[in-house]
Amino acid sequence: MEEKPIDASRLGTIRCEIAPEPRTTLEGDQRRDREGNPLWITGLTVRRLEGRRVDAIDVTTVGQPQGLAEGAEVKVTNLWARDWALEGRTGTTYRADAIAPATGAGAGSTPAAPAAAGSRGKSGGDS
Repeated sequence: MEEKPIDASRLGTIRCEIAPEPRTTLEGDQRRDREGNPLWITGLTVRRLEGRRVDAIDVTTVGQPQGLAEGAEVKVTNLWARDWALEGRTGTTYRADAIAPATGAGAGSTPAAPAAAGSRGKSGGDS
């Protein structure tokens, strides 16, 4: 399926809802990318610029994001979405190069830029 970059600067306020935790297999082992780096999953909420709508997404990163506090605003670097379908189930997974605490006034999220094709992976809980 196609991977789509997301311009995070157009999303509005992004907050850490659930602190980073290891992304695991059904057997409880920590998942790794193709290069063997550990994957982490962070629960984020996104409040759109217009209106009162808030969406929750789980975002996978290579390596553990540092300095995130639940409820605090964050910035997301190179956010990507990928739609998937497996055995009659469908969903969207999200992957980012980094998630960091937002600092200073107006510290929004940075726009997505293309990354190496082999560095993307599934971030949802289904496998």
